[in-house]
Amino acid sequence: MQIRRVVTGHDETGKAVVLYDGFAANTRRRAFAGTEAALLWVTDGAPADIEGSADAADRTIATAPPPGGSILRVVDFLPLTPAMEAVTHEDVARELGVHHEGPPGRHPFEHRTRSIDYAIVMSGEITMLLDDSEVQMKAGDIMVQQGTNHTWLNRGTEVCRIAFVLIDAVAPTAWSKTR
Repeated sequence: MQIRRVVTGHDETGKAVVLYDGFAANTRRRAFAGTEAALLWVTDGAPADIEGSADAADRTIATAPPPGGSILRVVDFLPLTPAMEAVTHEDVARELGVHHEGPPGRHPFEHRTRSIDYAIVMSGEITMLLDDSEVQMKAGDIMVQQGTNHTWLNRGTEVCRIAFVLIDAVAPTAWSKTR
């Protein structure tokens, strides 16, 4: 996965400079889900600490953002295969570090994060399953997702690339009423 990432900052005199310019190095392939993801940046709180030159993407982190923080990630979704459909909810929860409350949902990949997510479809097409509905999305579409149970499924023949910004959020009261 080659995602060019340009990160700016300041030198010791306060002058604006490019800190990083190259392909994102922190990538992870999850064969069971047919995804490859590039972690581009993480903040650990808000307001974000923009001091220094450390690479905030040089870490291992679960799907959800840190408490009070955010994540910028790009994910490629491969077309579904029968092997992907055979994965269990428990496998997904363990691998992604996310949870699904209540009885199994419509698909093994179903999960939710305590975050508000901005999903920008960069290329391809994808289906997002919710509890009782689904949404078809294509390149250029944007979704704002507010901590909902969901699954991303690429039922097409081409890779679908989505840029995600996840921002930590307060769990909605509706969570206590579901399932």
